[in-house]
Amino acid sequence: SKKDLPPTYDPAFVEKDWYEWWEKNGFFTADASSEKPKYTIIYPPPNVTGSLHLGHALTISIEDALIRWKRMSGYEVLWLPGTDHAGISCQVVVEKKLQKDQHLSRHDLGREKFIAEVWKWKDEYGSRIDFQARRIGASLDWTRERFTLDEQLSAAVLDTFVTLHRDGLMYREKKLVNWSCALRSAISDLEVEYDELVGPVKLAVPGHKYKAQFGVLFKFAYKVVDSEEEVVVATTRLETMLGDTAVAVNP
Repeated sequence: SKKDLPPTYDPAFVEKDWYEWWEKNGFFTADASSEKPKYTIIYPPPNVTGSLHLGHALTISIEDALIRWKRMSGYEVLWLPGTDHAGISCQVVVEKKLQKDQHLSRHDLGREKFIAEVWKWKDEYGSRIDFQARRIGASLDWTRERFTLDEQLSAAVLDTFVTLHRDGLMYREKKLVNWSCALRSAISDLEVEYDELVGPVKLAVPGHKYKAQFGVLFKFAYKVVDSEEEVVVATTRLETMLGDTAVAVNP
């Protein structure tokens, strides 16, 4: 029977079946034993807690163009897909779900059981990113898909950290950090949310019984060597004094 074609180009009508056919026939699967020259790109793994945005689409478009060009040029090509467990952000999402569904924290579960919950969450929600990449038409080798908590990848990360520490390139020092009372972990500057205060206020701090005072301008003095003089410093973050090594004064 004759099938009517849509009057205009309909991506949903055309592209879905094409991609399924490509994948089913193994056109994106690399052959490790091939004698062809090799060409490999590791797709920067997006965070499993989110979805793909315009930046991801741009990266996929550029890398896919290179990958397809190399395939047509006679190379054995591997474009390796994967997702990133996203550290703190993934932990927060899973912890909220645990608290809501089971009224438990990660400390109640312990490390191994909590990691198992992260895997459950990844299996349930991580497929959204794979679906989006397929809809874009990315010619990734899905038979080799990886997750950054995979045993093999975790072992490689551990080995790298141990090697860097052994070679003196990684070390521990006493430094001021952004400490999260809720996560009980240090977090990066990018993960800090700032509140602008117009005056002194008491705020609740996770893990503490009483509210803490914020927005207060403290003054303290540094003694000048061999002198009775003092240099007075004012700050709203008195704790930073512990990290001071010198005081610069504009003459």
